[in-house]
Amino acid sequence: MGDSIMHRGGCHCKRVRWQVLAPSNVIVWDCNCSNCAMRRNRHFIVPASDFKLEEGSEHWLTTYTFGTKQAQHIFCKVCGITSYYIPRSNPDGVAVTVGCIDPGTIDIAEIREFDGQNWENFYGSSGIAEFSKSEDDK
Repeated sequence: MGDSIMHRGGCHCKRVRWQVLAPSNVIVWDCNCSNCAMRRNRHFIVPASDFKLEEGSEHWLTTYTFGTKQAQHIFCKVCGITSYYIPRSNPDGVAVTVGCIDPGTIDIAEIREFDGQNWENFYGSSGIAEFSKSEDDK
């Protein structure tokens, strides 16, 4: 998807801030699982090593899990925004909410549907697992 650049972002109240190394053009996943559908979450996925939470942000975070308890829905205790999370599909990566990137560095190259309501049947054919692999792992 091109050369990676540093993007910055965070939650609505700005207590949670992070940096993520990713291309300016990203493939965004639009999931219809019960959690993502309610939040209208659209996200892109990066290797965990390309995401860095800024110092002090961890104090403002809490985590919600449900179902298989594999996905870690991390959100700000103050404003409630999930600016990133650890997805069930990519436990070795981070799903970054595209709307939480500071303006000016990101473009959506493509939006792909992820059928989270039929997770087990869809996951294998989606190709999503590759998005959290670093170039060295591919």
